[in-house]
Amino acid sequence: MKKANIIQYFIACSLLISFSIQSFGQELTKAEKKAAKKEAKEAKKNKPPEKGDIYFSPLPIIGSNPAFGFIYGVGAATSGYLGDPETTRLSSSLAGLAFTTKSQTIFTIKNVVFTENNNWFLISDWRYLDSSQPTWGLGTGPQSAKLVGNGFEFDDGSFSDGIDEAQMMEFNFIRFYQTALKKIKTGVYAGVGVHFDKFYNMNDQLLDLDSEDPLITSFYAYNQKYGFDNKDNTLVGISLNGIYDTRDNQNNPYMGRYAYASFKINPEFIGSDKSSTSLWLEYRDYLNFTPQDNHNILGFWAWGNFTTSGDLPYMSLPAIGYDQFAKSGRPYAQGRFRGENMLYAETEYRKHLYASKKNPSLLGAVAYLNLTTANASDNDISLFKYINPGYGVGLRLNINQKARTNLGLDYAWGSYGTSGFYLRLNETF
Repeated sequence: MKKANIIQYFIACSLLISFSIQSFGQELTKAEKKAAKKEAKEAKKNKPPEKGDIYFSPLPIIGSNPAFGFIYGVGAATSGYLGDPETTRLSSSLAGLAFTTKSQTIFTIKNVVFTENNNWFLISDWRYLDSSQPTWGLGTGPQSAKLVGNGFEFDDGSFSDGIDEAQMMEFNFIRFYQTALKKIKTGVYAGVGVHFDKFYNMNDQLLDLDSEDPLITSFYAYNQKYGFDNKDNTLVGISLNGIYDTRDNQNNPYMGRYAYASFKINPEFIGSDKSSTSLWLEYRDYLNFTPQDNHNILGFWAWGNFTTSGDLPYMSLPAIGYDQFAKSGRPYAQGRFRGENMLYAETEYRKHLYASKKNPSLLGAVAYLNLTTANASDNDISLFKYINPGYGVGLRLNINQKARTNLGLDYAWGSYGTSGFYLRLNETF
């Protein structure tokens, strides 16, 4: 081999060896980068919460019930800390835009916010509904017990026996509730709220005043007796509020108690159709049978809503499903039971089922029972005369460990052949 060829050969080998070494070095760098990326991801996952951390959980809205038909849309749960997590509780917001097969639009924003060091507790309930919804008269019990005022007498002395069936209402609804409470001491808050409810474009579809045999609805009979308009009702008020809250997490409590009292004053001079007052009382408690892993919890929820003076518009009377997060009364449709006064109680057992390597709370199940009673003085229905139960089971999928956000899939049964399917974010209570 010629000397020049030998030199070229060694140069080529040297370049090849050099290229191989560089490539090997690059492979090591890629592996190191991959390991570093994985380590950073794990560190972020295990990082303790800090001020300003936001946990966002979007999901589709899917469900069905007799009032709305099939429900579809989009929703999101957002949680975060507005202060040091050591001294500030988790704030939470639920927002949703949904449509139904019965041509309804439902837009809601519900907030529970704690400012730094829990100095302020802020509660929001904002809603817009372009909706249709059946009403069933006042009071719990079978429909046959709730005929309109046990009958309705016209000015000319003629008489109507009322309607022994659901009575469909079309309406638009705007709600703006905002409450601010100041910390008095740890877990204890007091404050005031402003409240605005407006039902408008109301269409009482079964009402028939023109035929020889008029058909009188519960809504119309109530408005005639108590002096409310049949198309437009407004309730505006202020409230005095007190809260005791020691829950460890509002999205999915493992322990603690919650008590809430709100006295609303709705004077005519600030916009209400008629002056009135009402009282809301609420209590929640949680028994944790296995605190070492939080895998067996029994929750209790009870509330009462009472008309304490004056007269409320028919659609603003205490009703099932009109709590802040509209979660009471599975499986009944919102407004299925309504009365001058209402009491509600629910218990739910929450059981852990399965843990993955990445999520120790991945899958769970619940079983629940609720009871509802409402009165109707015009129909001689007192509280506890009729108690309507609801019961069901569900699955829970944890979609955010730090915020304890669960996706809930429930099915429930109740009286009179009622049933319902629900897909929701966060626990019912």
